[in-house]
Amino acid sequence: MARIVINQKLVTKPEELVRLCPFNAIEWDNEYLQINAACKMCKLCVKKGPAGVFTCEEEKVEAIDKSLWRGVCVYVDHVDGDIHPVTFELIGKAREMAAKISHPVYVIFAGSDILTKAAEILHYGVDEVFVYDDPELKHFRIEPYTAVMEDFIHNNKPSTILFGGTNVGRSLAPRVAARFRTGLTADCTILDMDESTDLAQIRPAFGGNIMAHIYTPNSRPQFATVRYKIFDAPARNQEQSGKVTVCHLPADKLQSRIKVKDVKKKETVQTIEDAEIIVVAGGAVKSQEGLALCRSIAEKLGGMLAVTRPLVEAGIADPRLQIGLSGRTVKPRLIICAGVAGYIQFVAGMDKSDTIIAINTDEQAQIFNVAHYGIIGDVYEVLPKLAEQLGA
Repeated sequence: MARIVINQKLVTKPEELVRLCPFNAIEWDNEYLQINAACKMCKLCVKKGPAGVFTCEEEKVEAIDKSLWRGVCVYVDHVDGDIHPVTFELIGKAREMAAKISHPVYVIFAGSDILTKAAEILHYGVDEVFVYDDPELKHFRIEPYTAVMEDFIHNNKPSTILFGGTNVGRSLAPRVAARFRTGLTADCTILDMDESTDLAQIRPAFGGNIMAHIYTPNSRPQFATVRYKIFDAPARNQEQSGKVTVCHLPADKLQSRIKVKDVKKKETVQTIEDAEIIVVAGGAVKSQEGLALCRSIAEKLGGMLAVTRPLVEAGIADPRLQIGLSGRTVKPRLIICAGVAGYIQFVAGMDKSDTIIAINTDEQAQIFNVAHYGIIGDVYEVLPKLAEQLGA
């Protein structure tokens, strides 16, 4: 990594030097000249400034021995042993990537009284399940779970570790990545493995306007989180393969300053991620009446209502129903997009749906680029006819 270094002894006219940077990255604090976070490394200050005042220095990065790091690992996200389905989706992707580089697929499972559940994972084609089973791990607390991950990594040196983009995964992954001074890419939508064992981590950036390709070639392990419904889960095999390895940590490593006094479970409700049929109300639906019409059609089809961001911002829809980069990711068998423009921020959350039907008055609307079937028309004319046909 490069950085701009300032020779303070040669600074004579700081006011003029500050004006060299078009990004306002040079500051004078009445004592020292400084480079702030706005620096784009354009090196204009080096080229146009007085000789020797600004220099660009490349920091030496020590290459790591990648052969010492082996295996693609998945962290098991669960509550009281009930495994979140994102775990199986990640196992499927881990198997695919590990096959490219002839690495084993590991799974790390931490909790209390989970050995039976761990054996179930062997039906999904993993090589080894590492189980940390201890009463102190019954409830997720960040310190002992970080200690578990640290022990596993030190002892097994996996090249890559994948976490689900859940509340637990988003809490644990950055903590462990910081512990090992390595990189972490959140909410990846595409993962691939190079022959060098470098993980290609691809995710939308700048509001979905570009797809960022991220590599951490000089850091191991490589960490990434992935949302639910991004990848496909593998089929369950009748026979088990691989093995379960029970691991232990000293009691002092499992201590936490967090004390769990009581656990109150939320009422289980269906979420749009689990819906097989979805009707999406887009920006063209501007009233509660239009929203109710979309909901009635969804319910008649045995599905759920979802919305785009404008309806949430207008205060007429629940944020939990929002699809897109700032909402949920879905992969239903059928999705009907009513009055949805189809900007990339929305499309990134639903483009893997089996069948996409779009309704829009604008025949150039971006949603038609991903739709399998398109209806050019006003949602307030098309939807009532559909509702009539369904008896909604």
